[in-house]
Amino acid sequence: MGGKFRRNTQIGTLTDLGLKGMADAFREQLESVQYLELSFEERFAMLVDREAMDREARRLATRLRAAKLRHQATIEDLDFHTPRGLERSMIMGFSSSHWVDAHQNILVTGPTGIGKSYLGCALAYAGIRSGHSALYRRAPALFADLAIARGDGRYLKVLGSLSRAEILVIDDFGLTPLTGSEPSDLLEVLEDRSERKSTIVTSQLPVDSWHEALGDPTLSDAVLDRLLCNAHVIQMNGASMRTKKS
Repeated sequence: MGGKFRRNTQIGTLTDLGLKGMADAFREQLESVQYLELSFEERFAMLVDREAMDREARRLATRLRAAKLRHQATIEDLDFHTPRGLERSMIMGFSSSHWVDAHQNILVTGPTGIGKSYLGCALAYAGIRSGHSALYRRAPALFADLAIARGDGRYLKVLGSLSRAEILVIDDFGLTPLTGSEPSDLLEVLEDRSERKSTIVTSQLPVDSWHEALGDPTLSDAVLDRLLCNAHVIQMNGASMRTKKS
């Protein structure tokens, strides 16, 4: 009775100390005879490893919630069998975080329904899984939020939150030509990130049409200079995946 009470107290203490993974692993050790043959050092190492894995899982979950990705997508789940212009070796190479560490951008273009948004989210998830922070925004909503923020005095705060994300996904860029302050807003976003953070942009427009979509020639040059510098361009093609699924 006393031994069981002491063990429960120890588990409770571990939980109170925020060592939930270690507490769960300790409980499992107490409930299974298979651990009796192990030395103290072996059992303790298992507790430490479990706590480390539990903490990393919680950090990953926190980064995923903060990213607000549109799709729960991974590079490993991508369809490479359907002809879409995806080069397996190139895409799989992005599963490591080398492109984030090098502050490289990834620009994904292709027709509607081809899977650009899914790919963009899969690339972002690869970075998140490697320990980087990310944020997903559709371009129309991003510009709307910046316009509102300019009006209520939060403009610099919103720009700051965008610049802090190590990976920023701007989805559906160029659905409509940029107007008003949108080109300059985009330049402000990219200026804070250029050669310091990674940006993923998806668009139905080929990259050589972005200059026209941006409107103002001077701003267009500045925006494209920051996007294309150190960038990978993925040009998708083929039939809509939505049509295929239906």
